[in-house]
Amino acid sequence: MKNSSIVTCDELRVITGYSRPADISRTLRSQGIRVFMGKNGPWTTLDLINSAGGMHAAANNEAYSPTIL
Repeated sequence: MKNSSIVTCDELRVITGYSRPADISRTLRSQGIRVFMGKNGPWTTLDLINSAGGMHAAANNEAYSPTIL
């Protein structure tokens, strides 16, 4: 089963332009992206990439009434 939020080593190779796992990991860590090592090489998630870029999920769960407009 493939989780679409996981960014695999093969995808990271294309994104970074590096082929060696150590180069991929070093580049991502230097940009503040948390990287995990798996048997096929480094991997991360879209949430970790977005978080490093300053994007976070909205924390406001309040429902607004239609009269707000």
